[in-house]
Amino acid sequence: MILLNPGPVNVSPRVTAALGRGDICHREPECAELLERIRRRLLEAFASRGFSAVLITGSGTAAVEAAVTGVCSERGRLVVVSNGVYGERITAMARAARIPVTPVESAWTEAPDLDAVESALRAPDVEAIAVVHHETTTGLLNPVAEVARRARALGKLVLVDAVSALAGDALDVAHADLVVGTGGKCIQAFPGIAFVLVRDEVMPRLATYPRRSLYLSLATYTATPMPFTPAVQVAYALDEALDELLEETVAGRIARYAAAAARLRDGFARLGLECVLPPERRSNTITSLRFPKGRSYPELHDALKARGYVIYEGQGWFAKEAFRVANMGALRPSDLDGFLSALGAALGSAR
Repeated sequence: MILLNPGPVNVSPRVTAALGRGDICHREPECAELLERIRRRLLEAFASRGFSAVLITGSGTAAVEAAVTGVCSERGRLVVVSNGVYGERITAMARAARIPVTPVESAWTEAPDLDAVESALRAPDVEAIAVVHHETTTGLLNPVAEVARRARALGKLVLVDAVSALAGDALDVAHADLVVGTGGKCIQAFPGIAFVLVRDEVMPRLATYPRRSLYLSLATYTATPMPFTPAVQVAYALDEALDELLEETVAGRIARYAAAAARLRDGFARLGLECVLPPERRSNTITSLRFPKGRSYPELHDALKARGYVIYEGQGWFAKEAFRVANMGALRPSDLDGFLSALGAALGSAR
């Protein structure tokens, strides 16, 4: 089955084989060495110096929540750039943790109003801003560098949700203080281990903030690197996937995804499908497409799945207007061409 959803993704045979390396106790030194190697490889890939990697067994959302609930003091306010489901989810996380929050909202297909963001940042109780680099809702890229520049000029911490962006679209982590990622998307591992890259100079400050969770507390993991049972077998696969990534290079992976997206989008145009976003706002890894008139997601999904391809439904109100095709994972050009052929056949049979 070719997965054209934004995680879980198709992985390489190397990564799948790593799941069978063998069983170890998580309190043995071999496991500590494995996790330390993963942390080291994450930093080698994404943050050459000045950051530490905190590993969390859980989905990307778990790591985002750990970052969100740990970035403000008991008196601090969080500003959230909100132009999709995942910005809205960050706002919901802050509210669940009783953190004062100011969402700066814009349409799901539009870039944020940077002047409105800066205005919100000027409130005296604001301590940090959260921005989603790649809004998987539509495939929209947010202007992280410009948001971070304005926040830093005002002395605010910058939290970047890069769960579906790291290794898919270029991101200079130097703009951020906390960057959240996961293994099960563009790193091409399995779901189950996520991480937060934290700037070393801000970690002592975060450690003084109230712990709003035990399991999802960055301070818990920095005080004891392995406080809870990790997903050991998933860690084996993540270790191998990071090895593959470093061999390919992050720049090489981003270029491969960009070429895959271009190949698909050329095919979509030939099939007469309309992209939701203009080219300048699209990521390298997701394309949102409007339904042809009279077509629905269930019929299109089922016709493609019968041919061996899985696409992705829109979220919220957007599900009525569009569907999504991702090109993350260990996909070959022949996989993409086969999908385009199957999509053409599915659209033809639907007619």
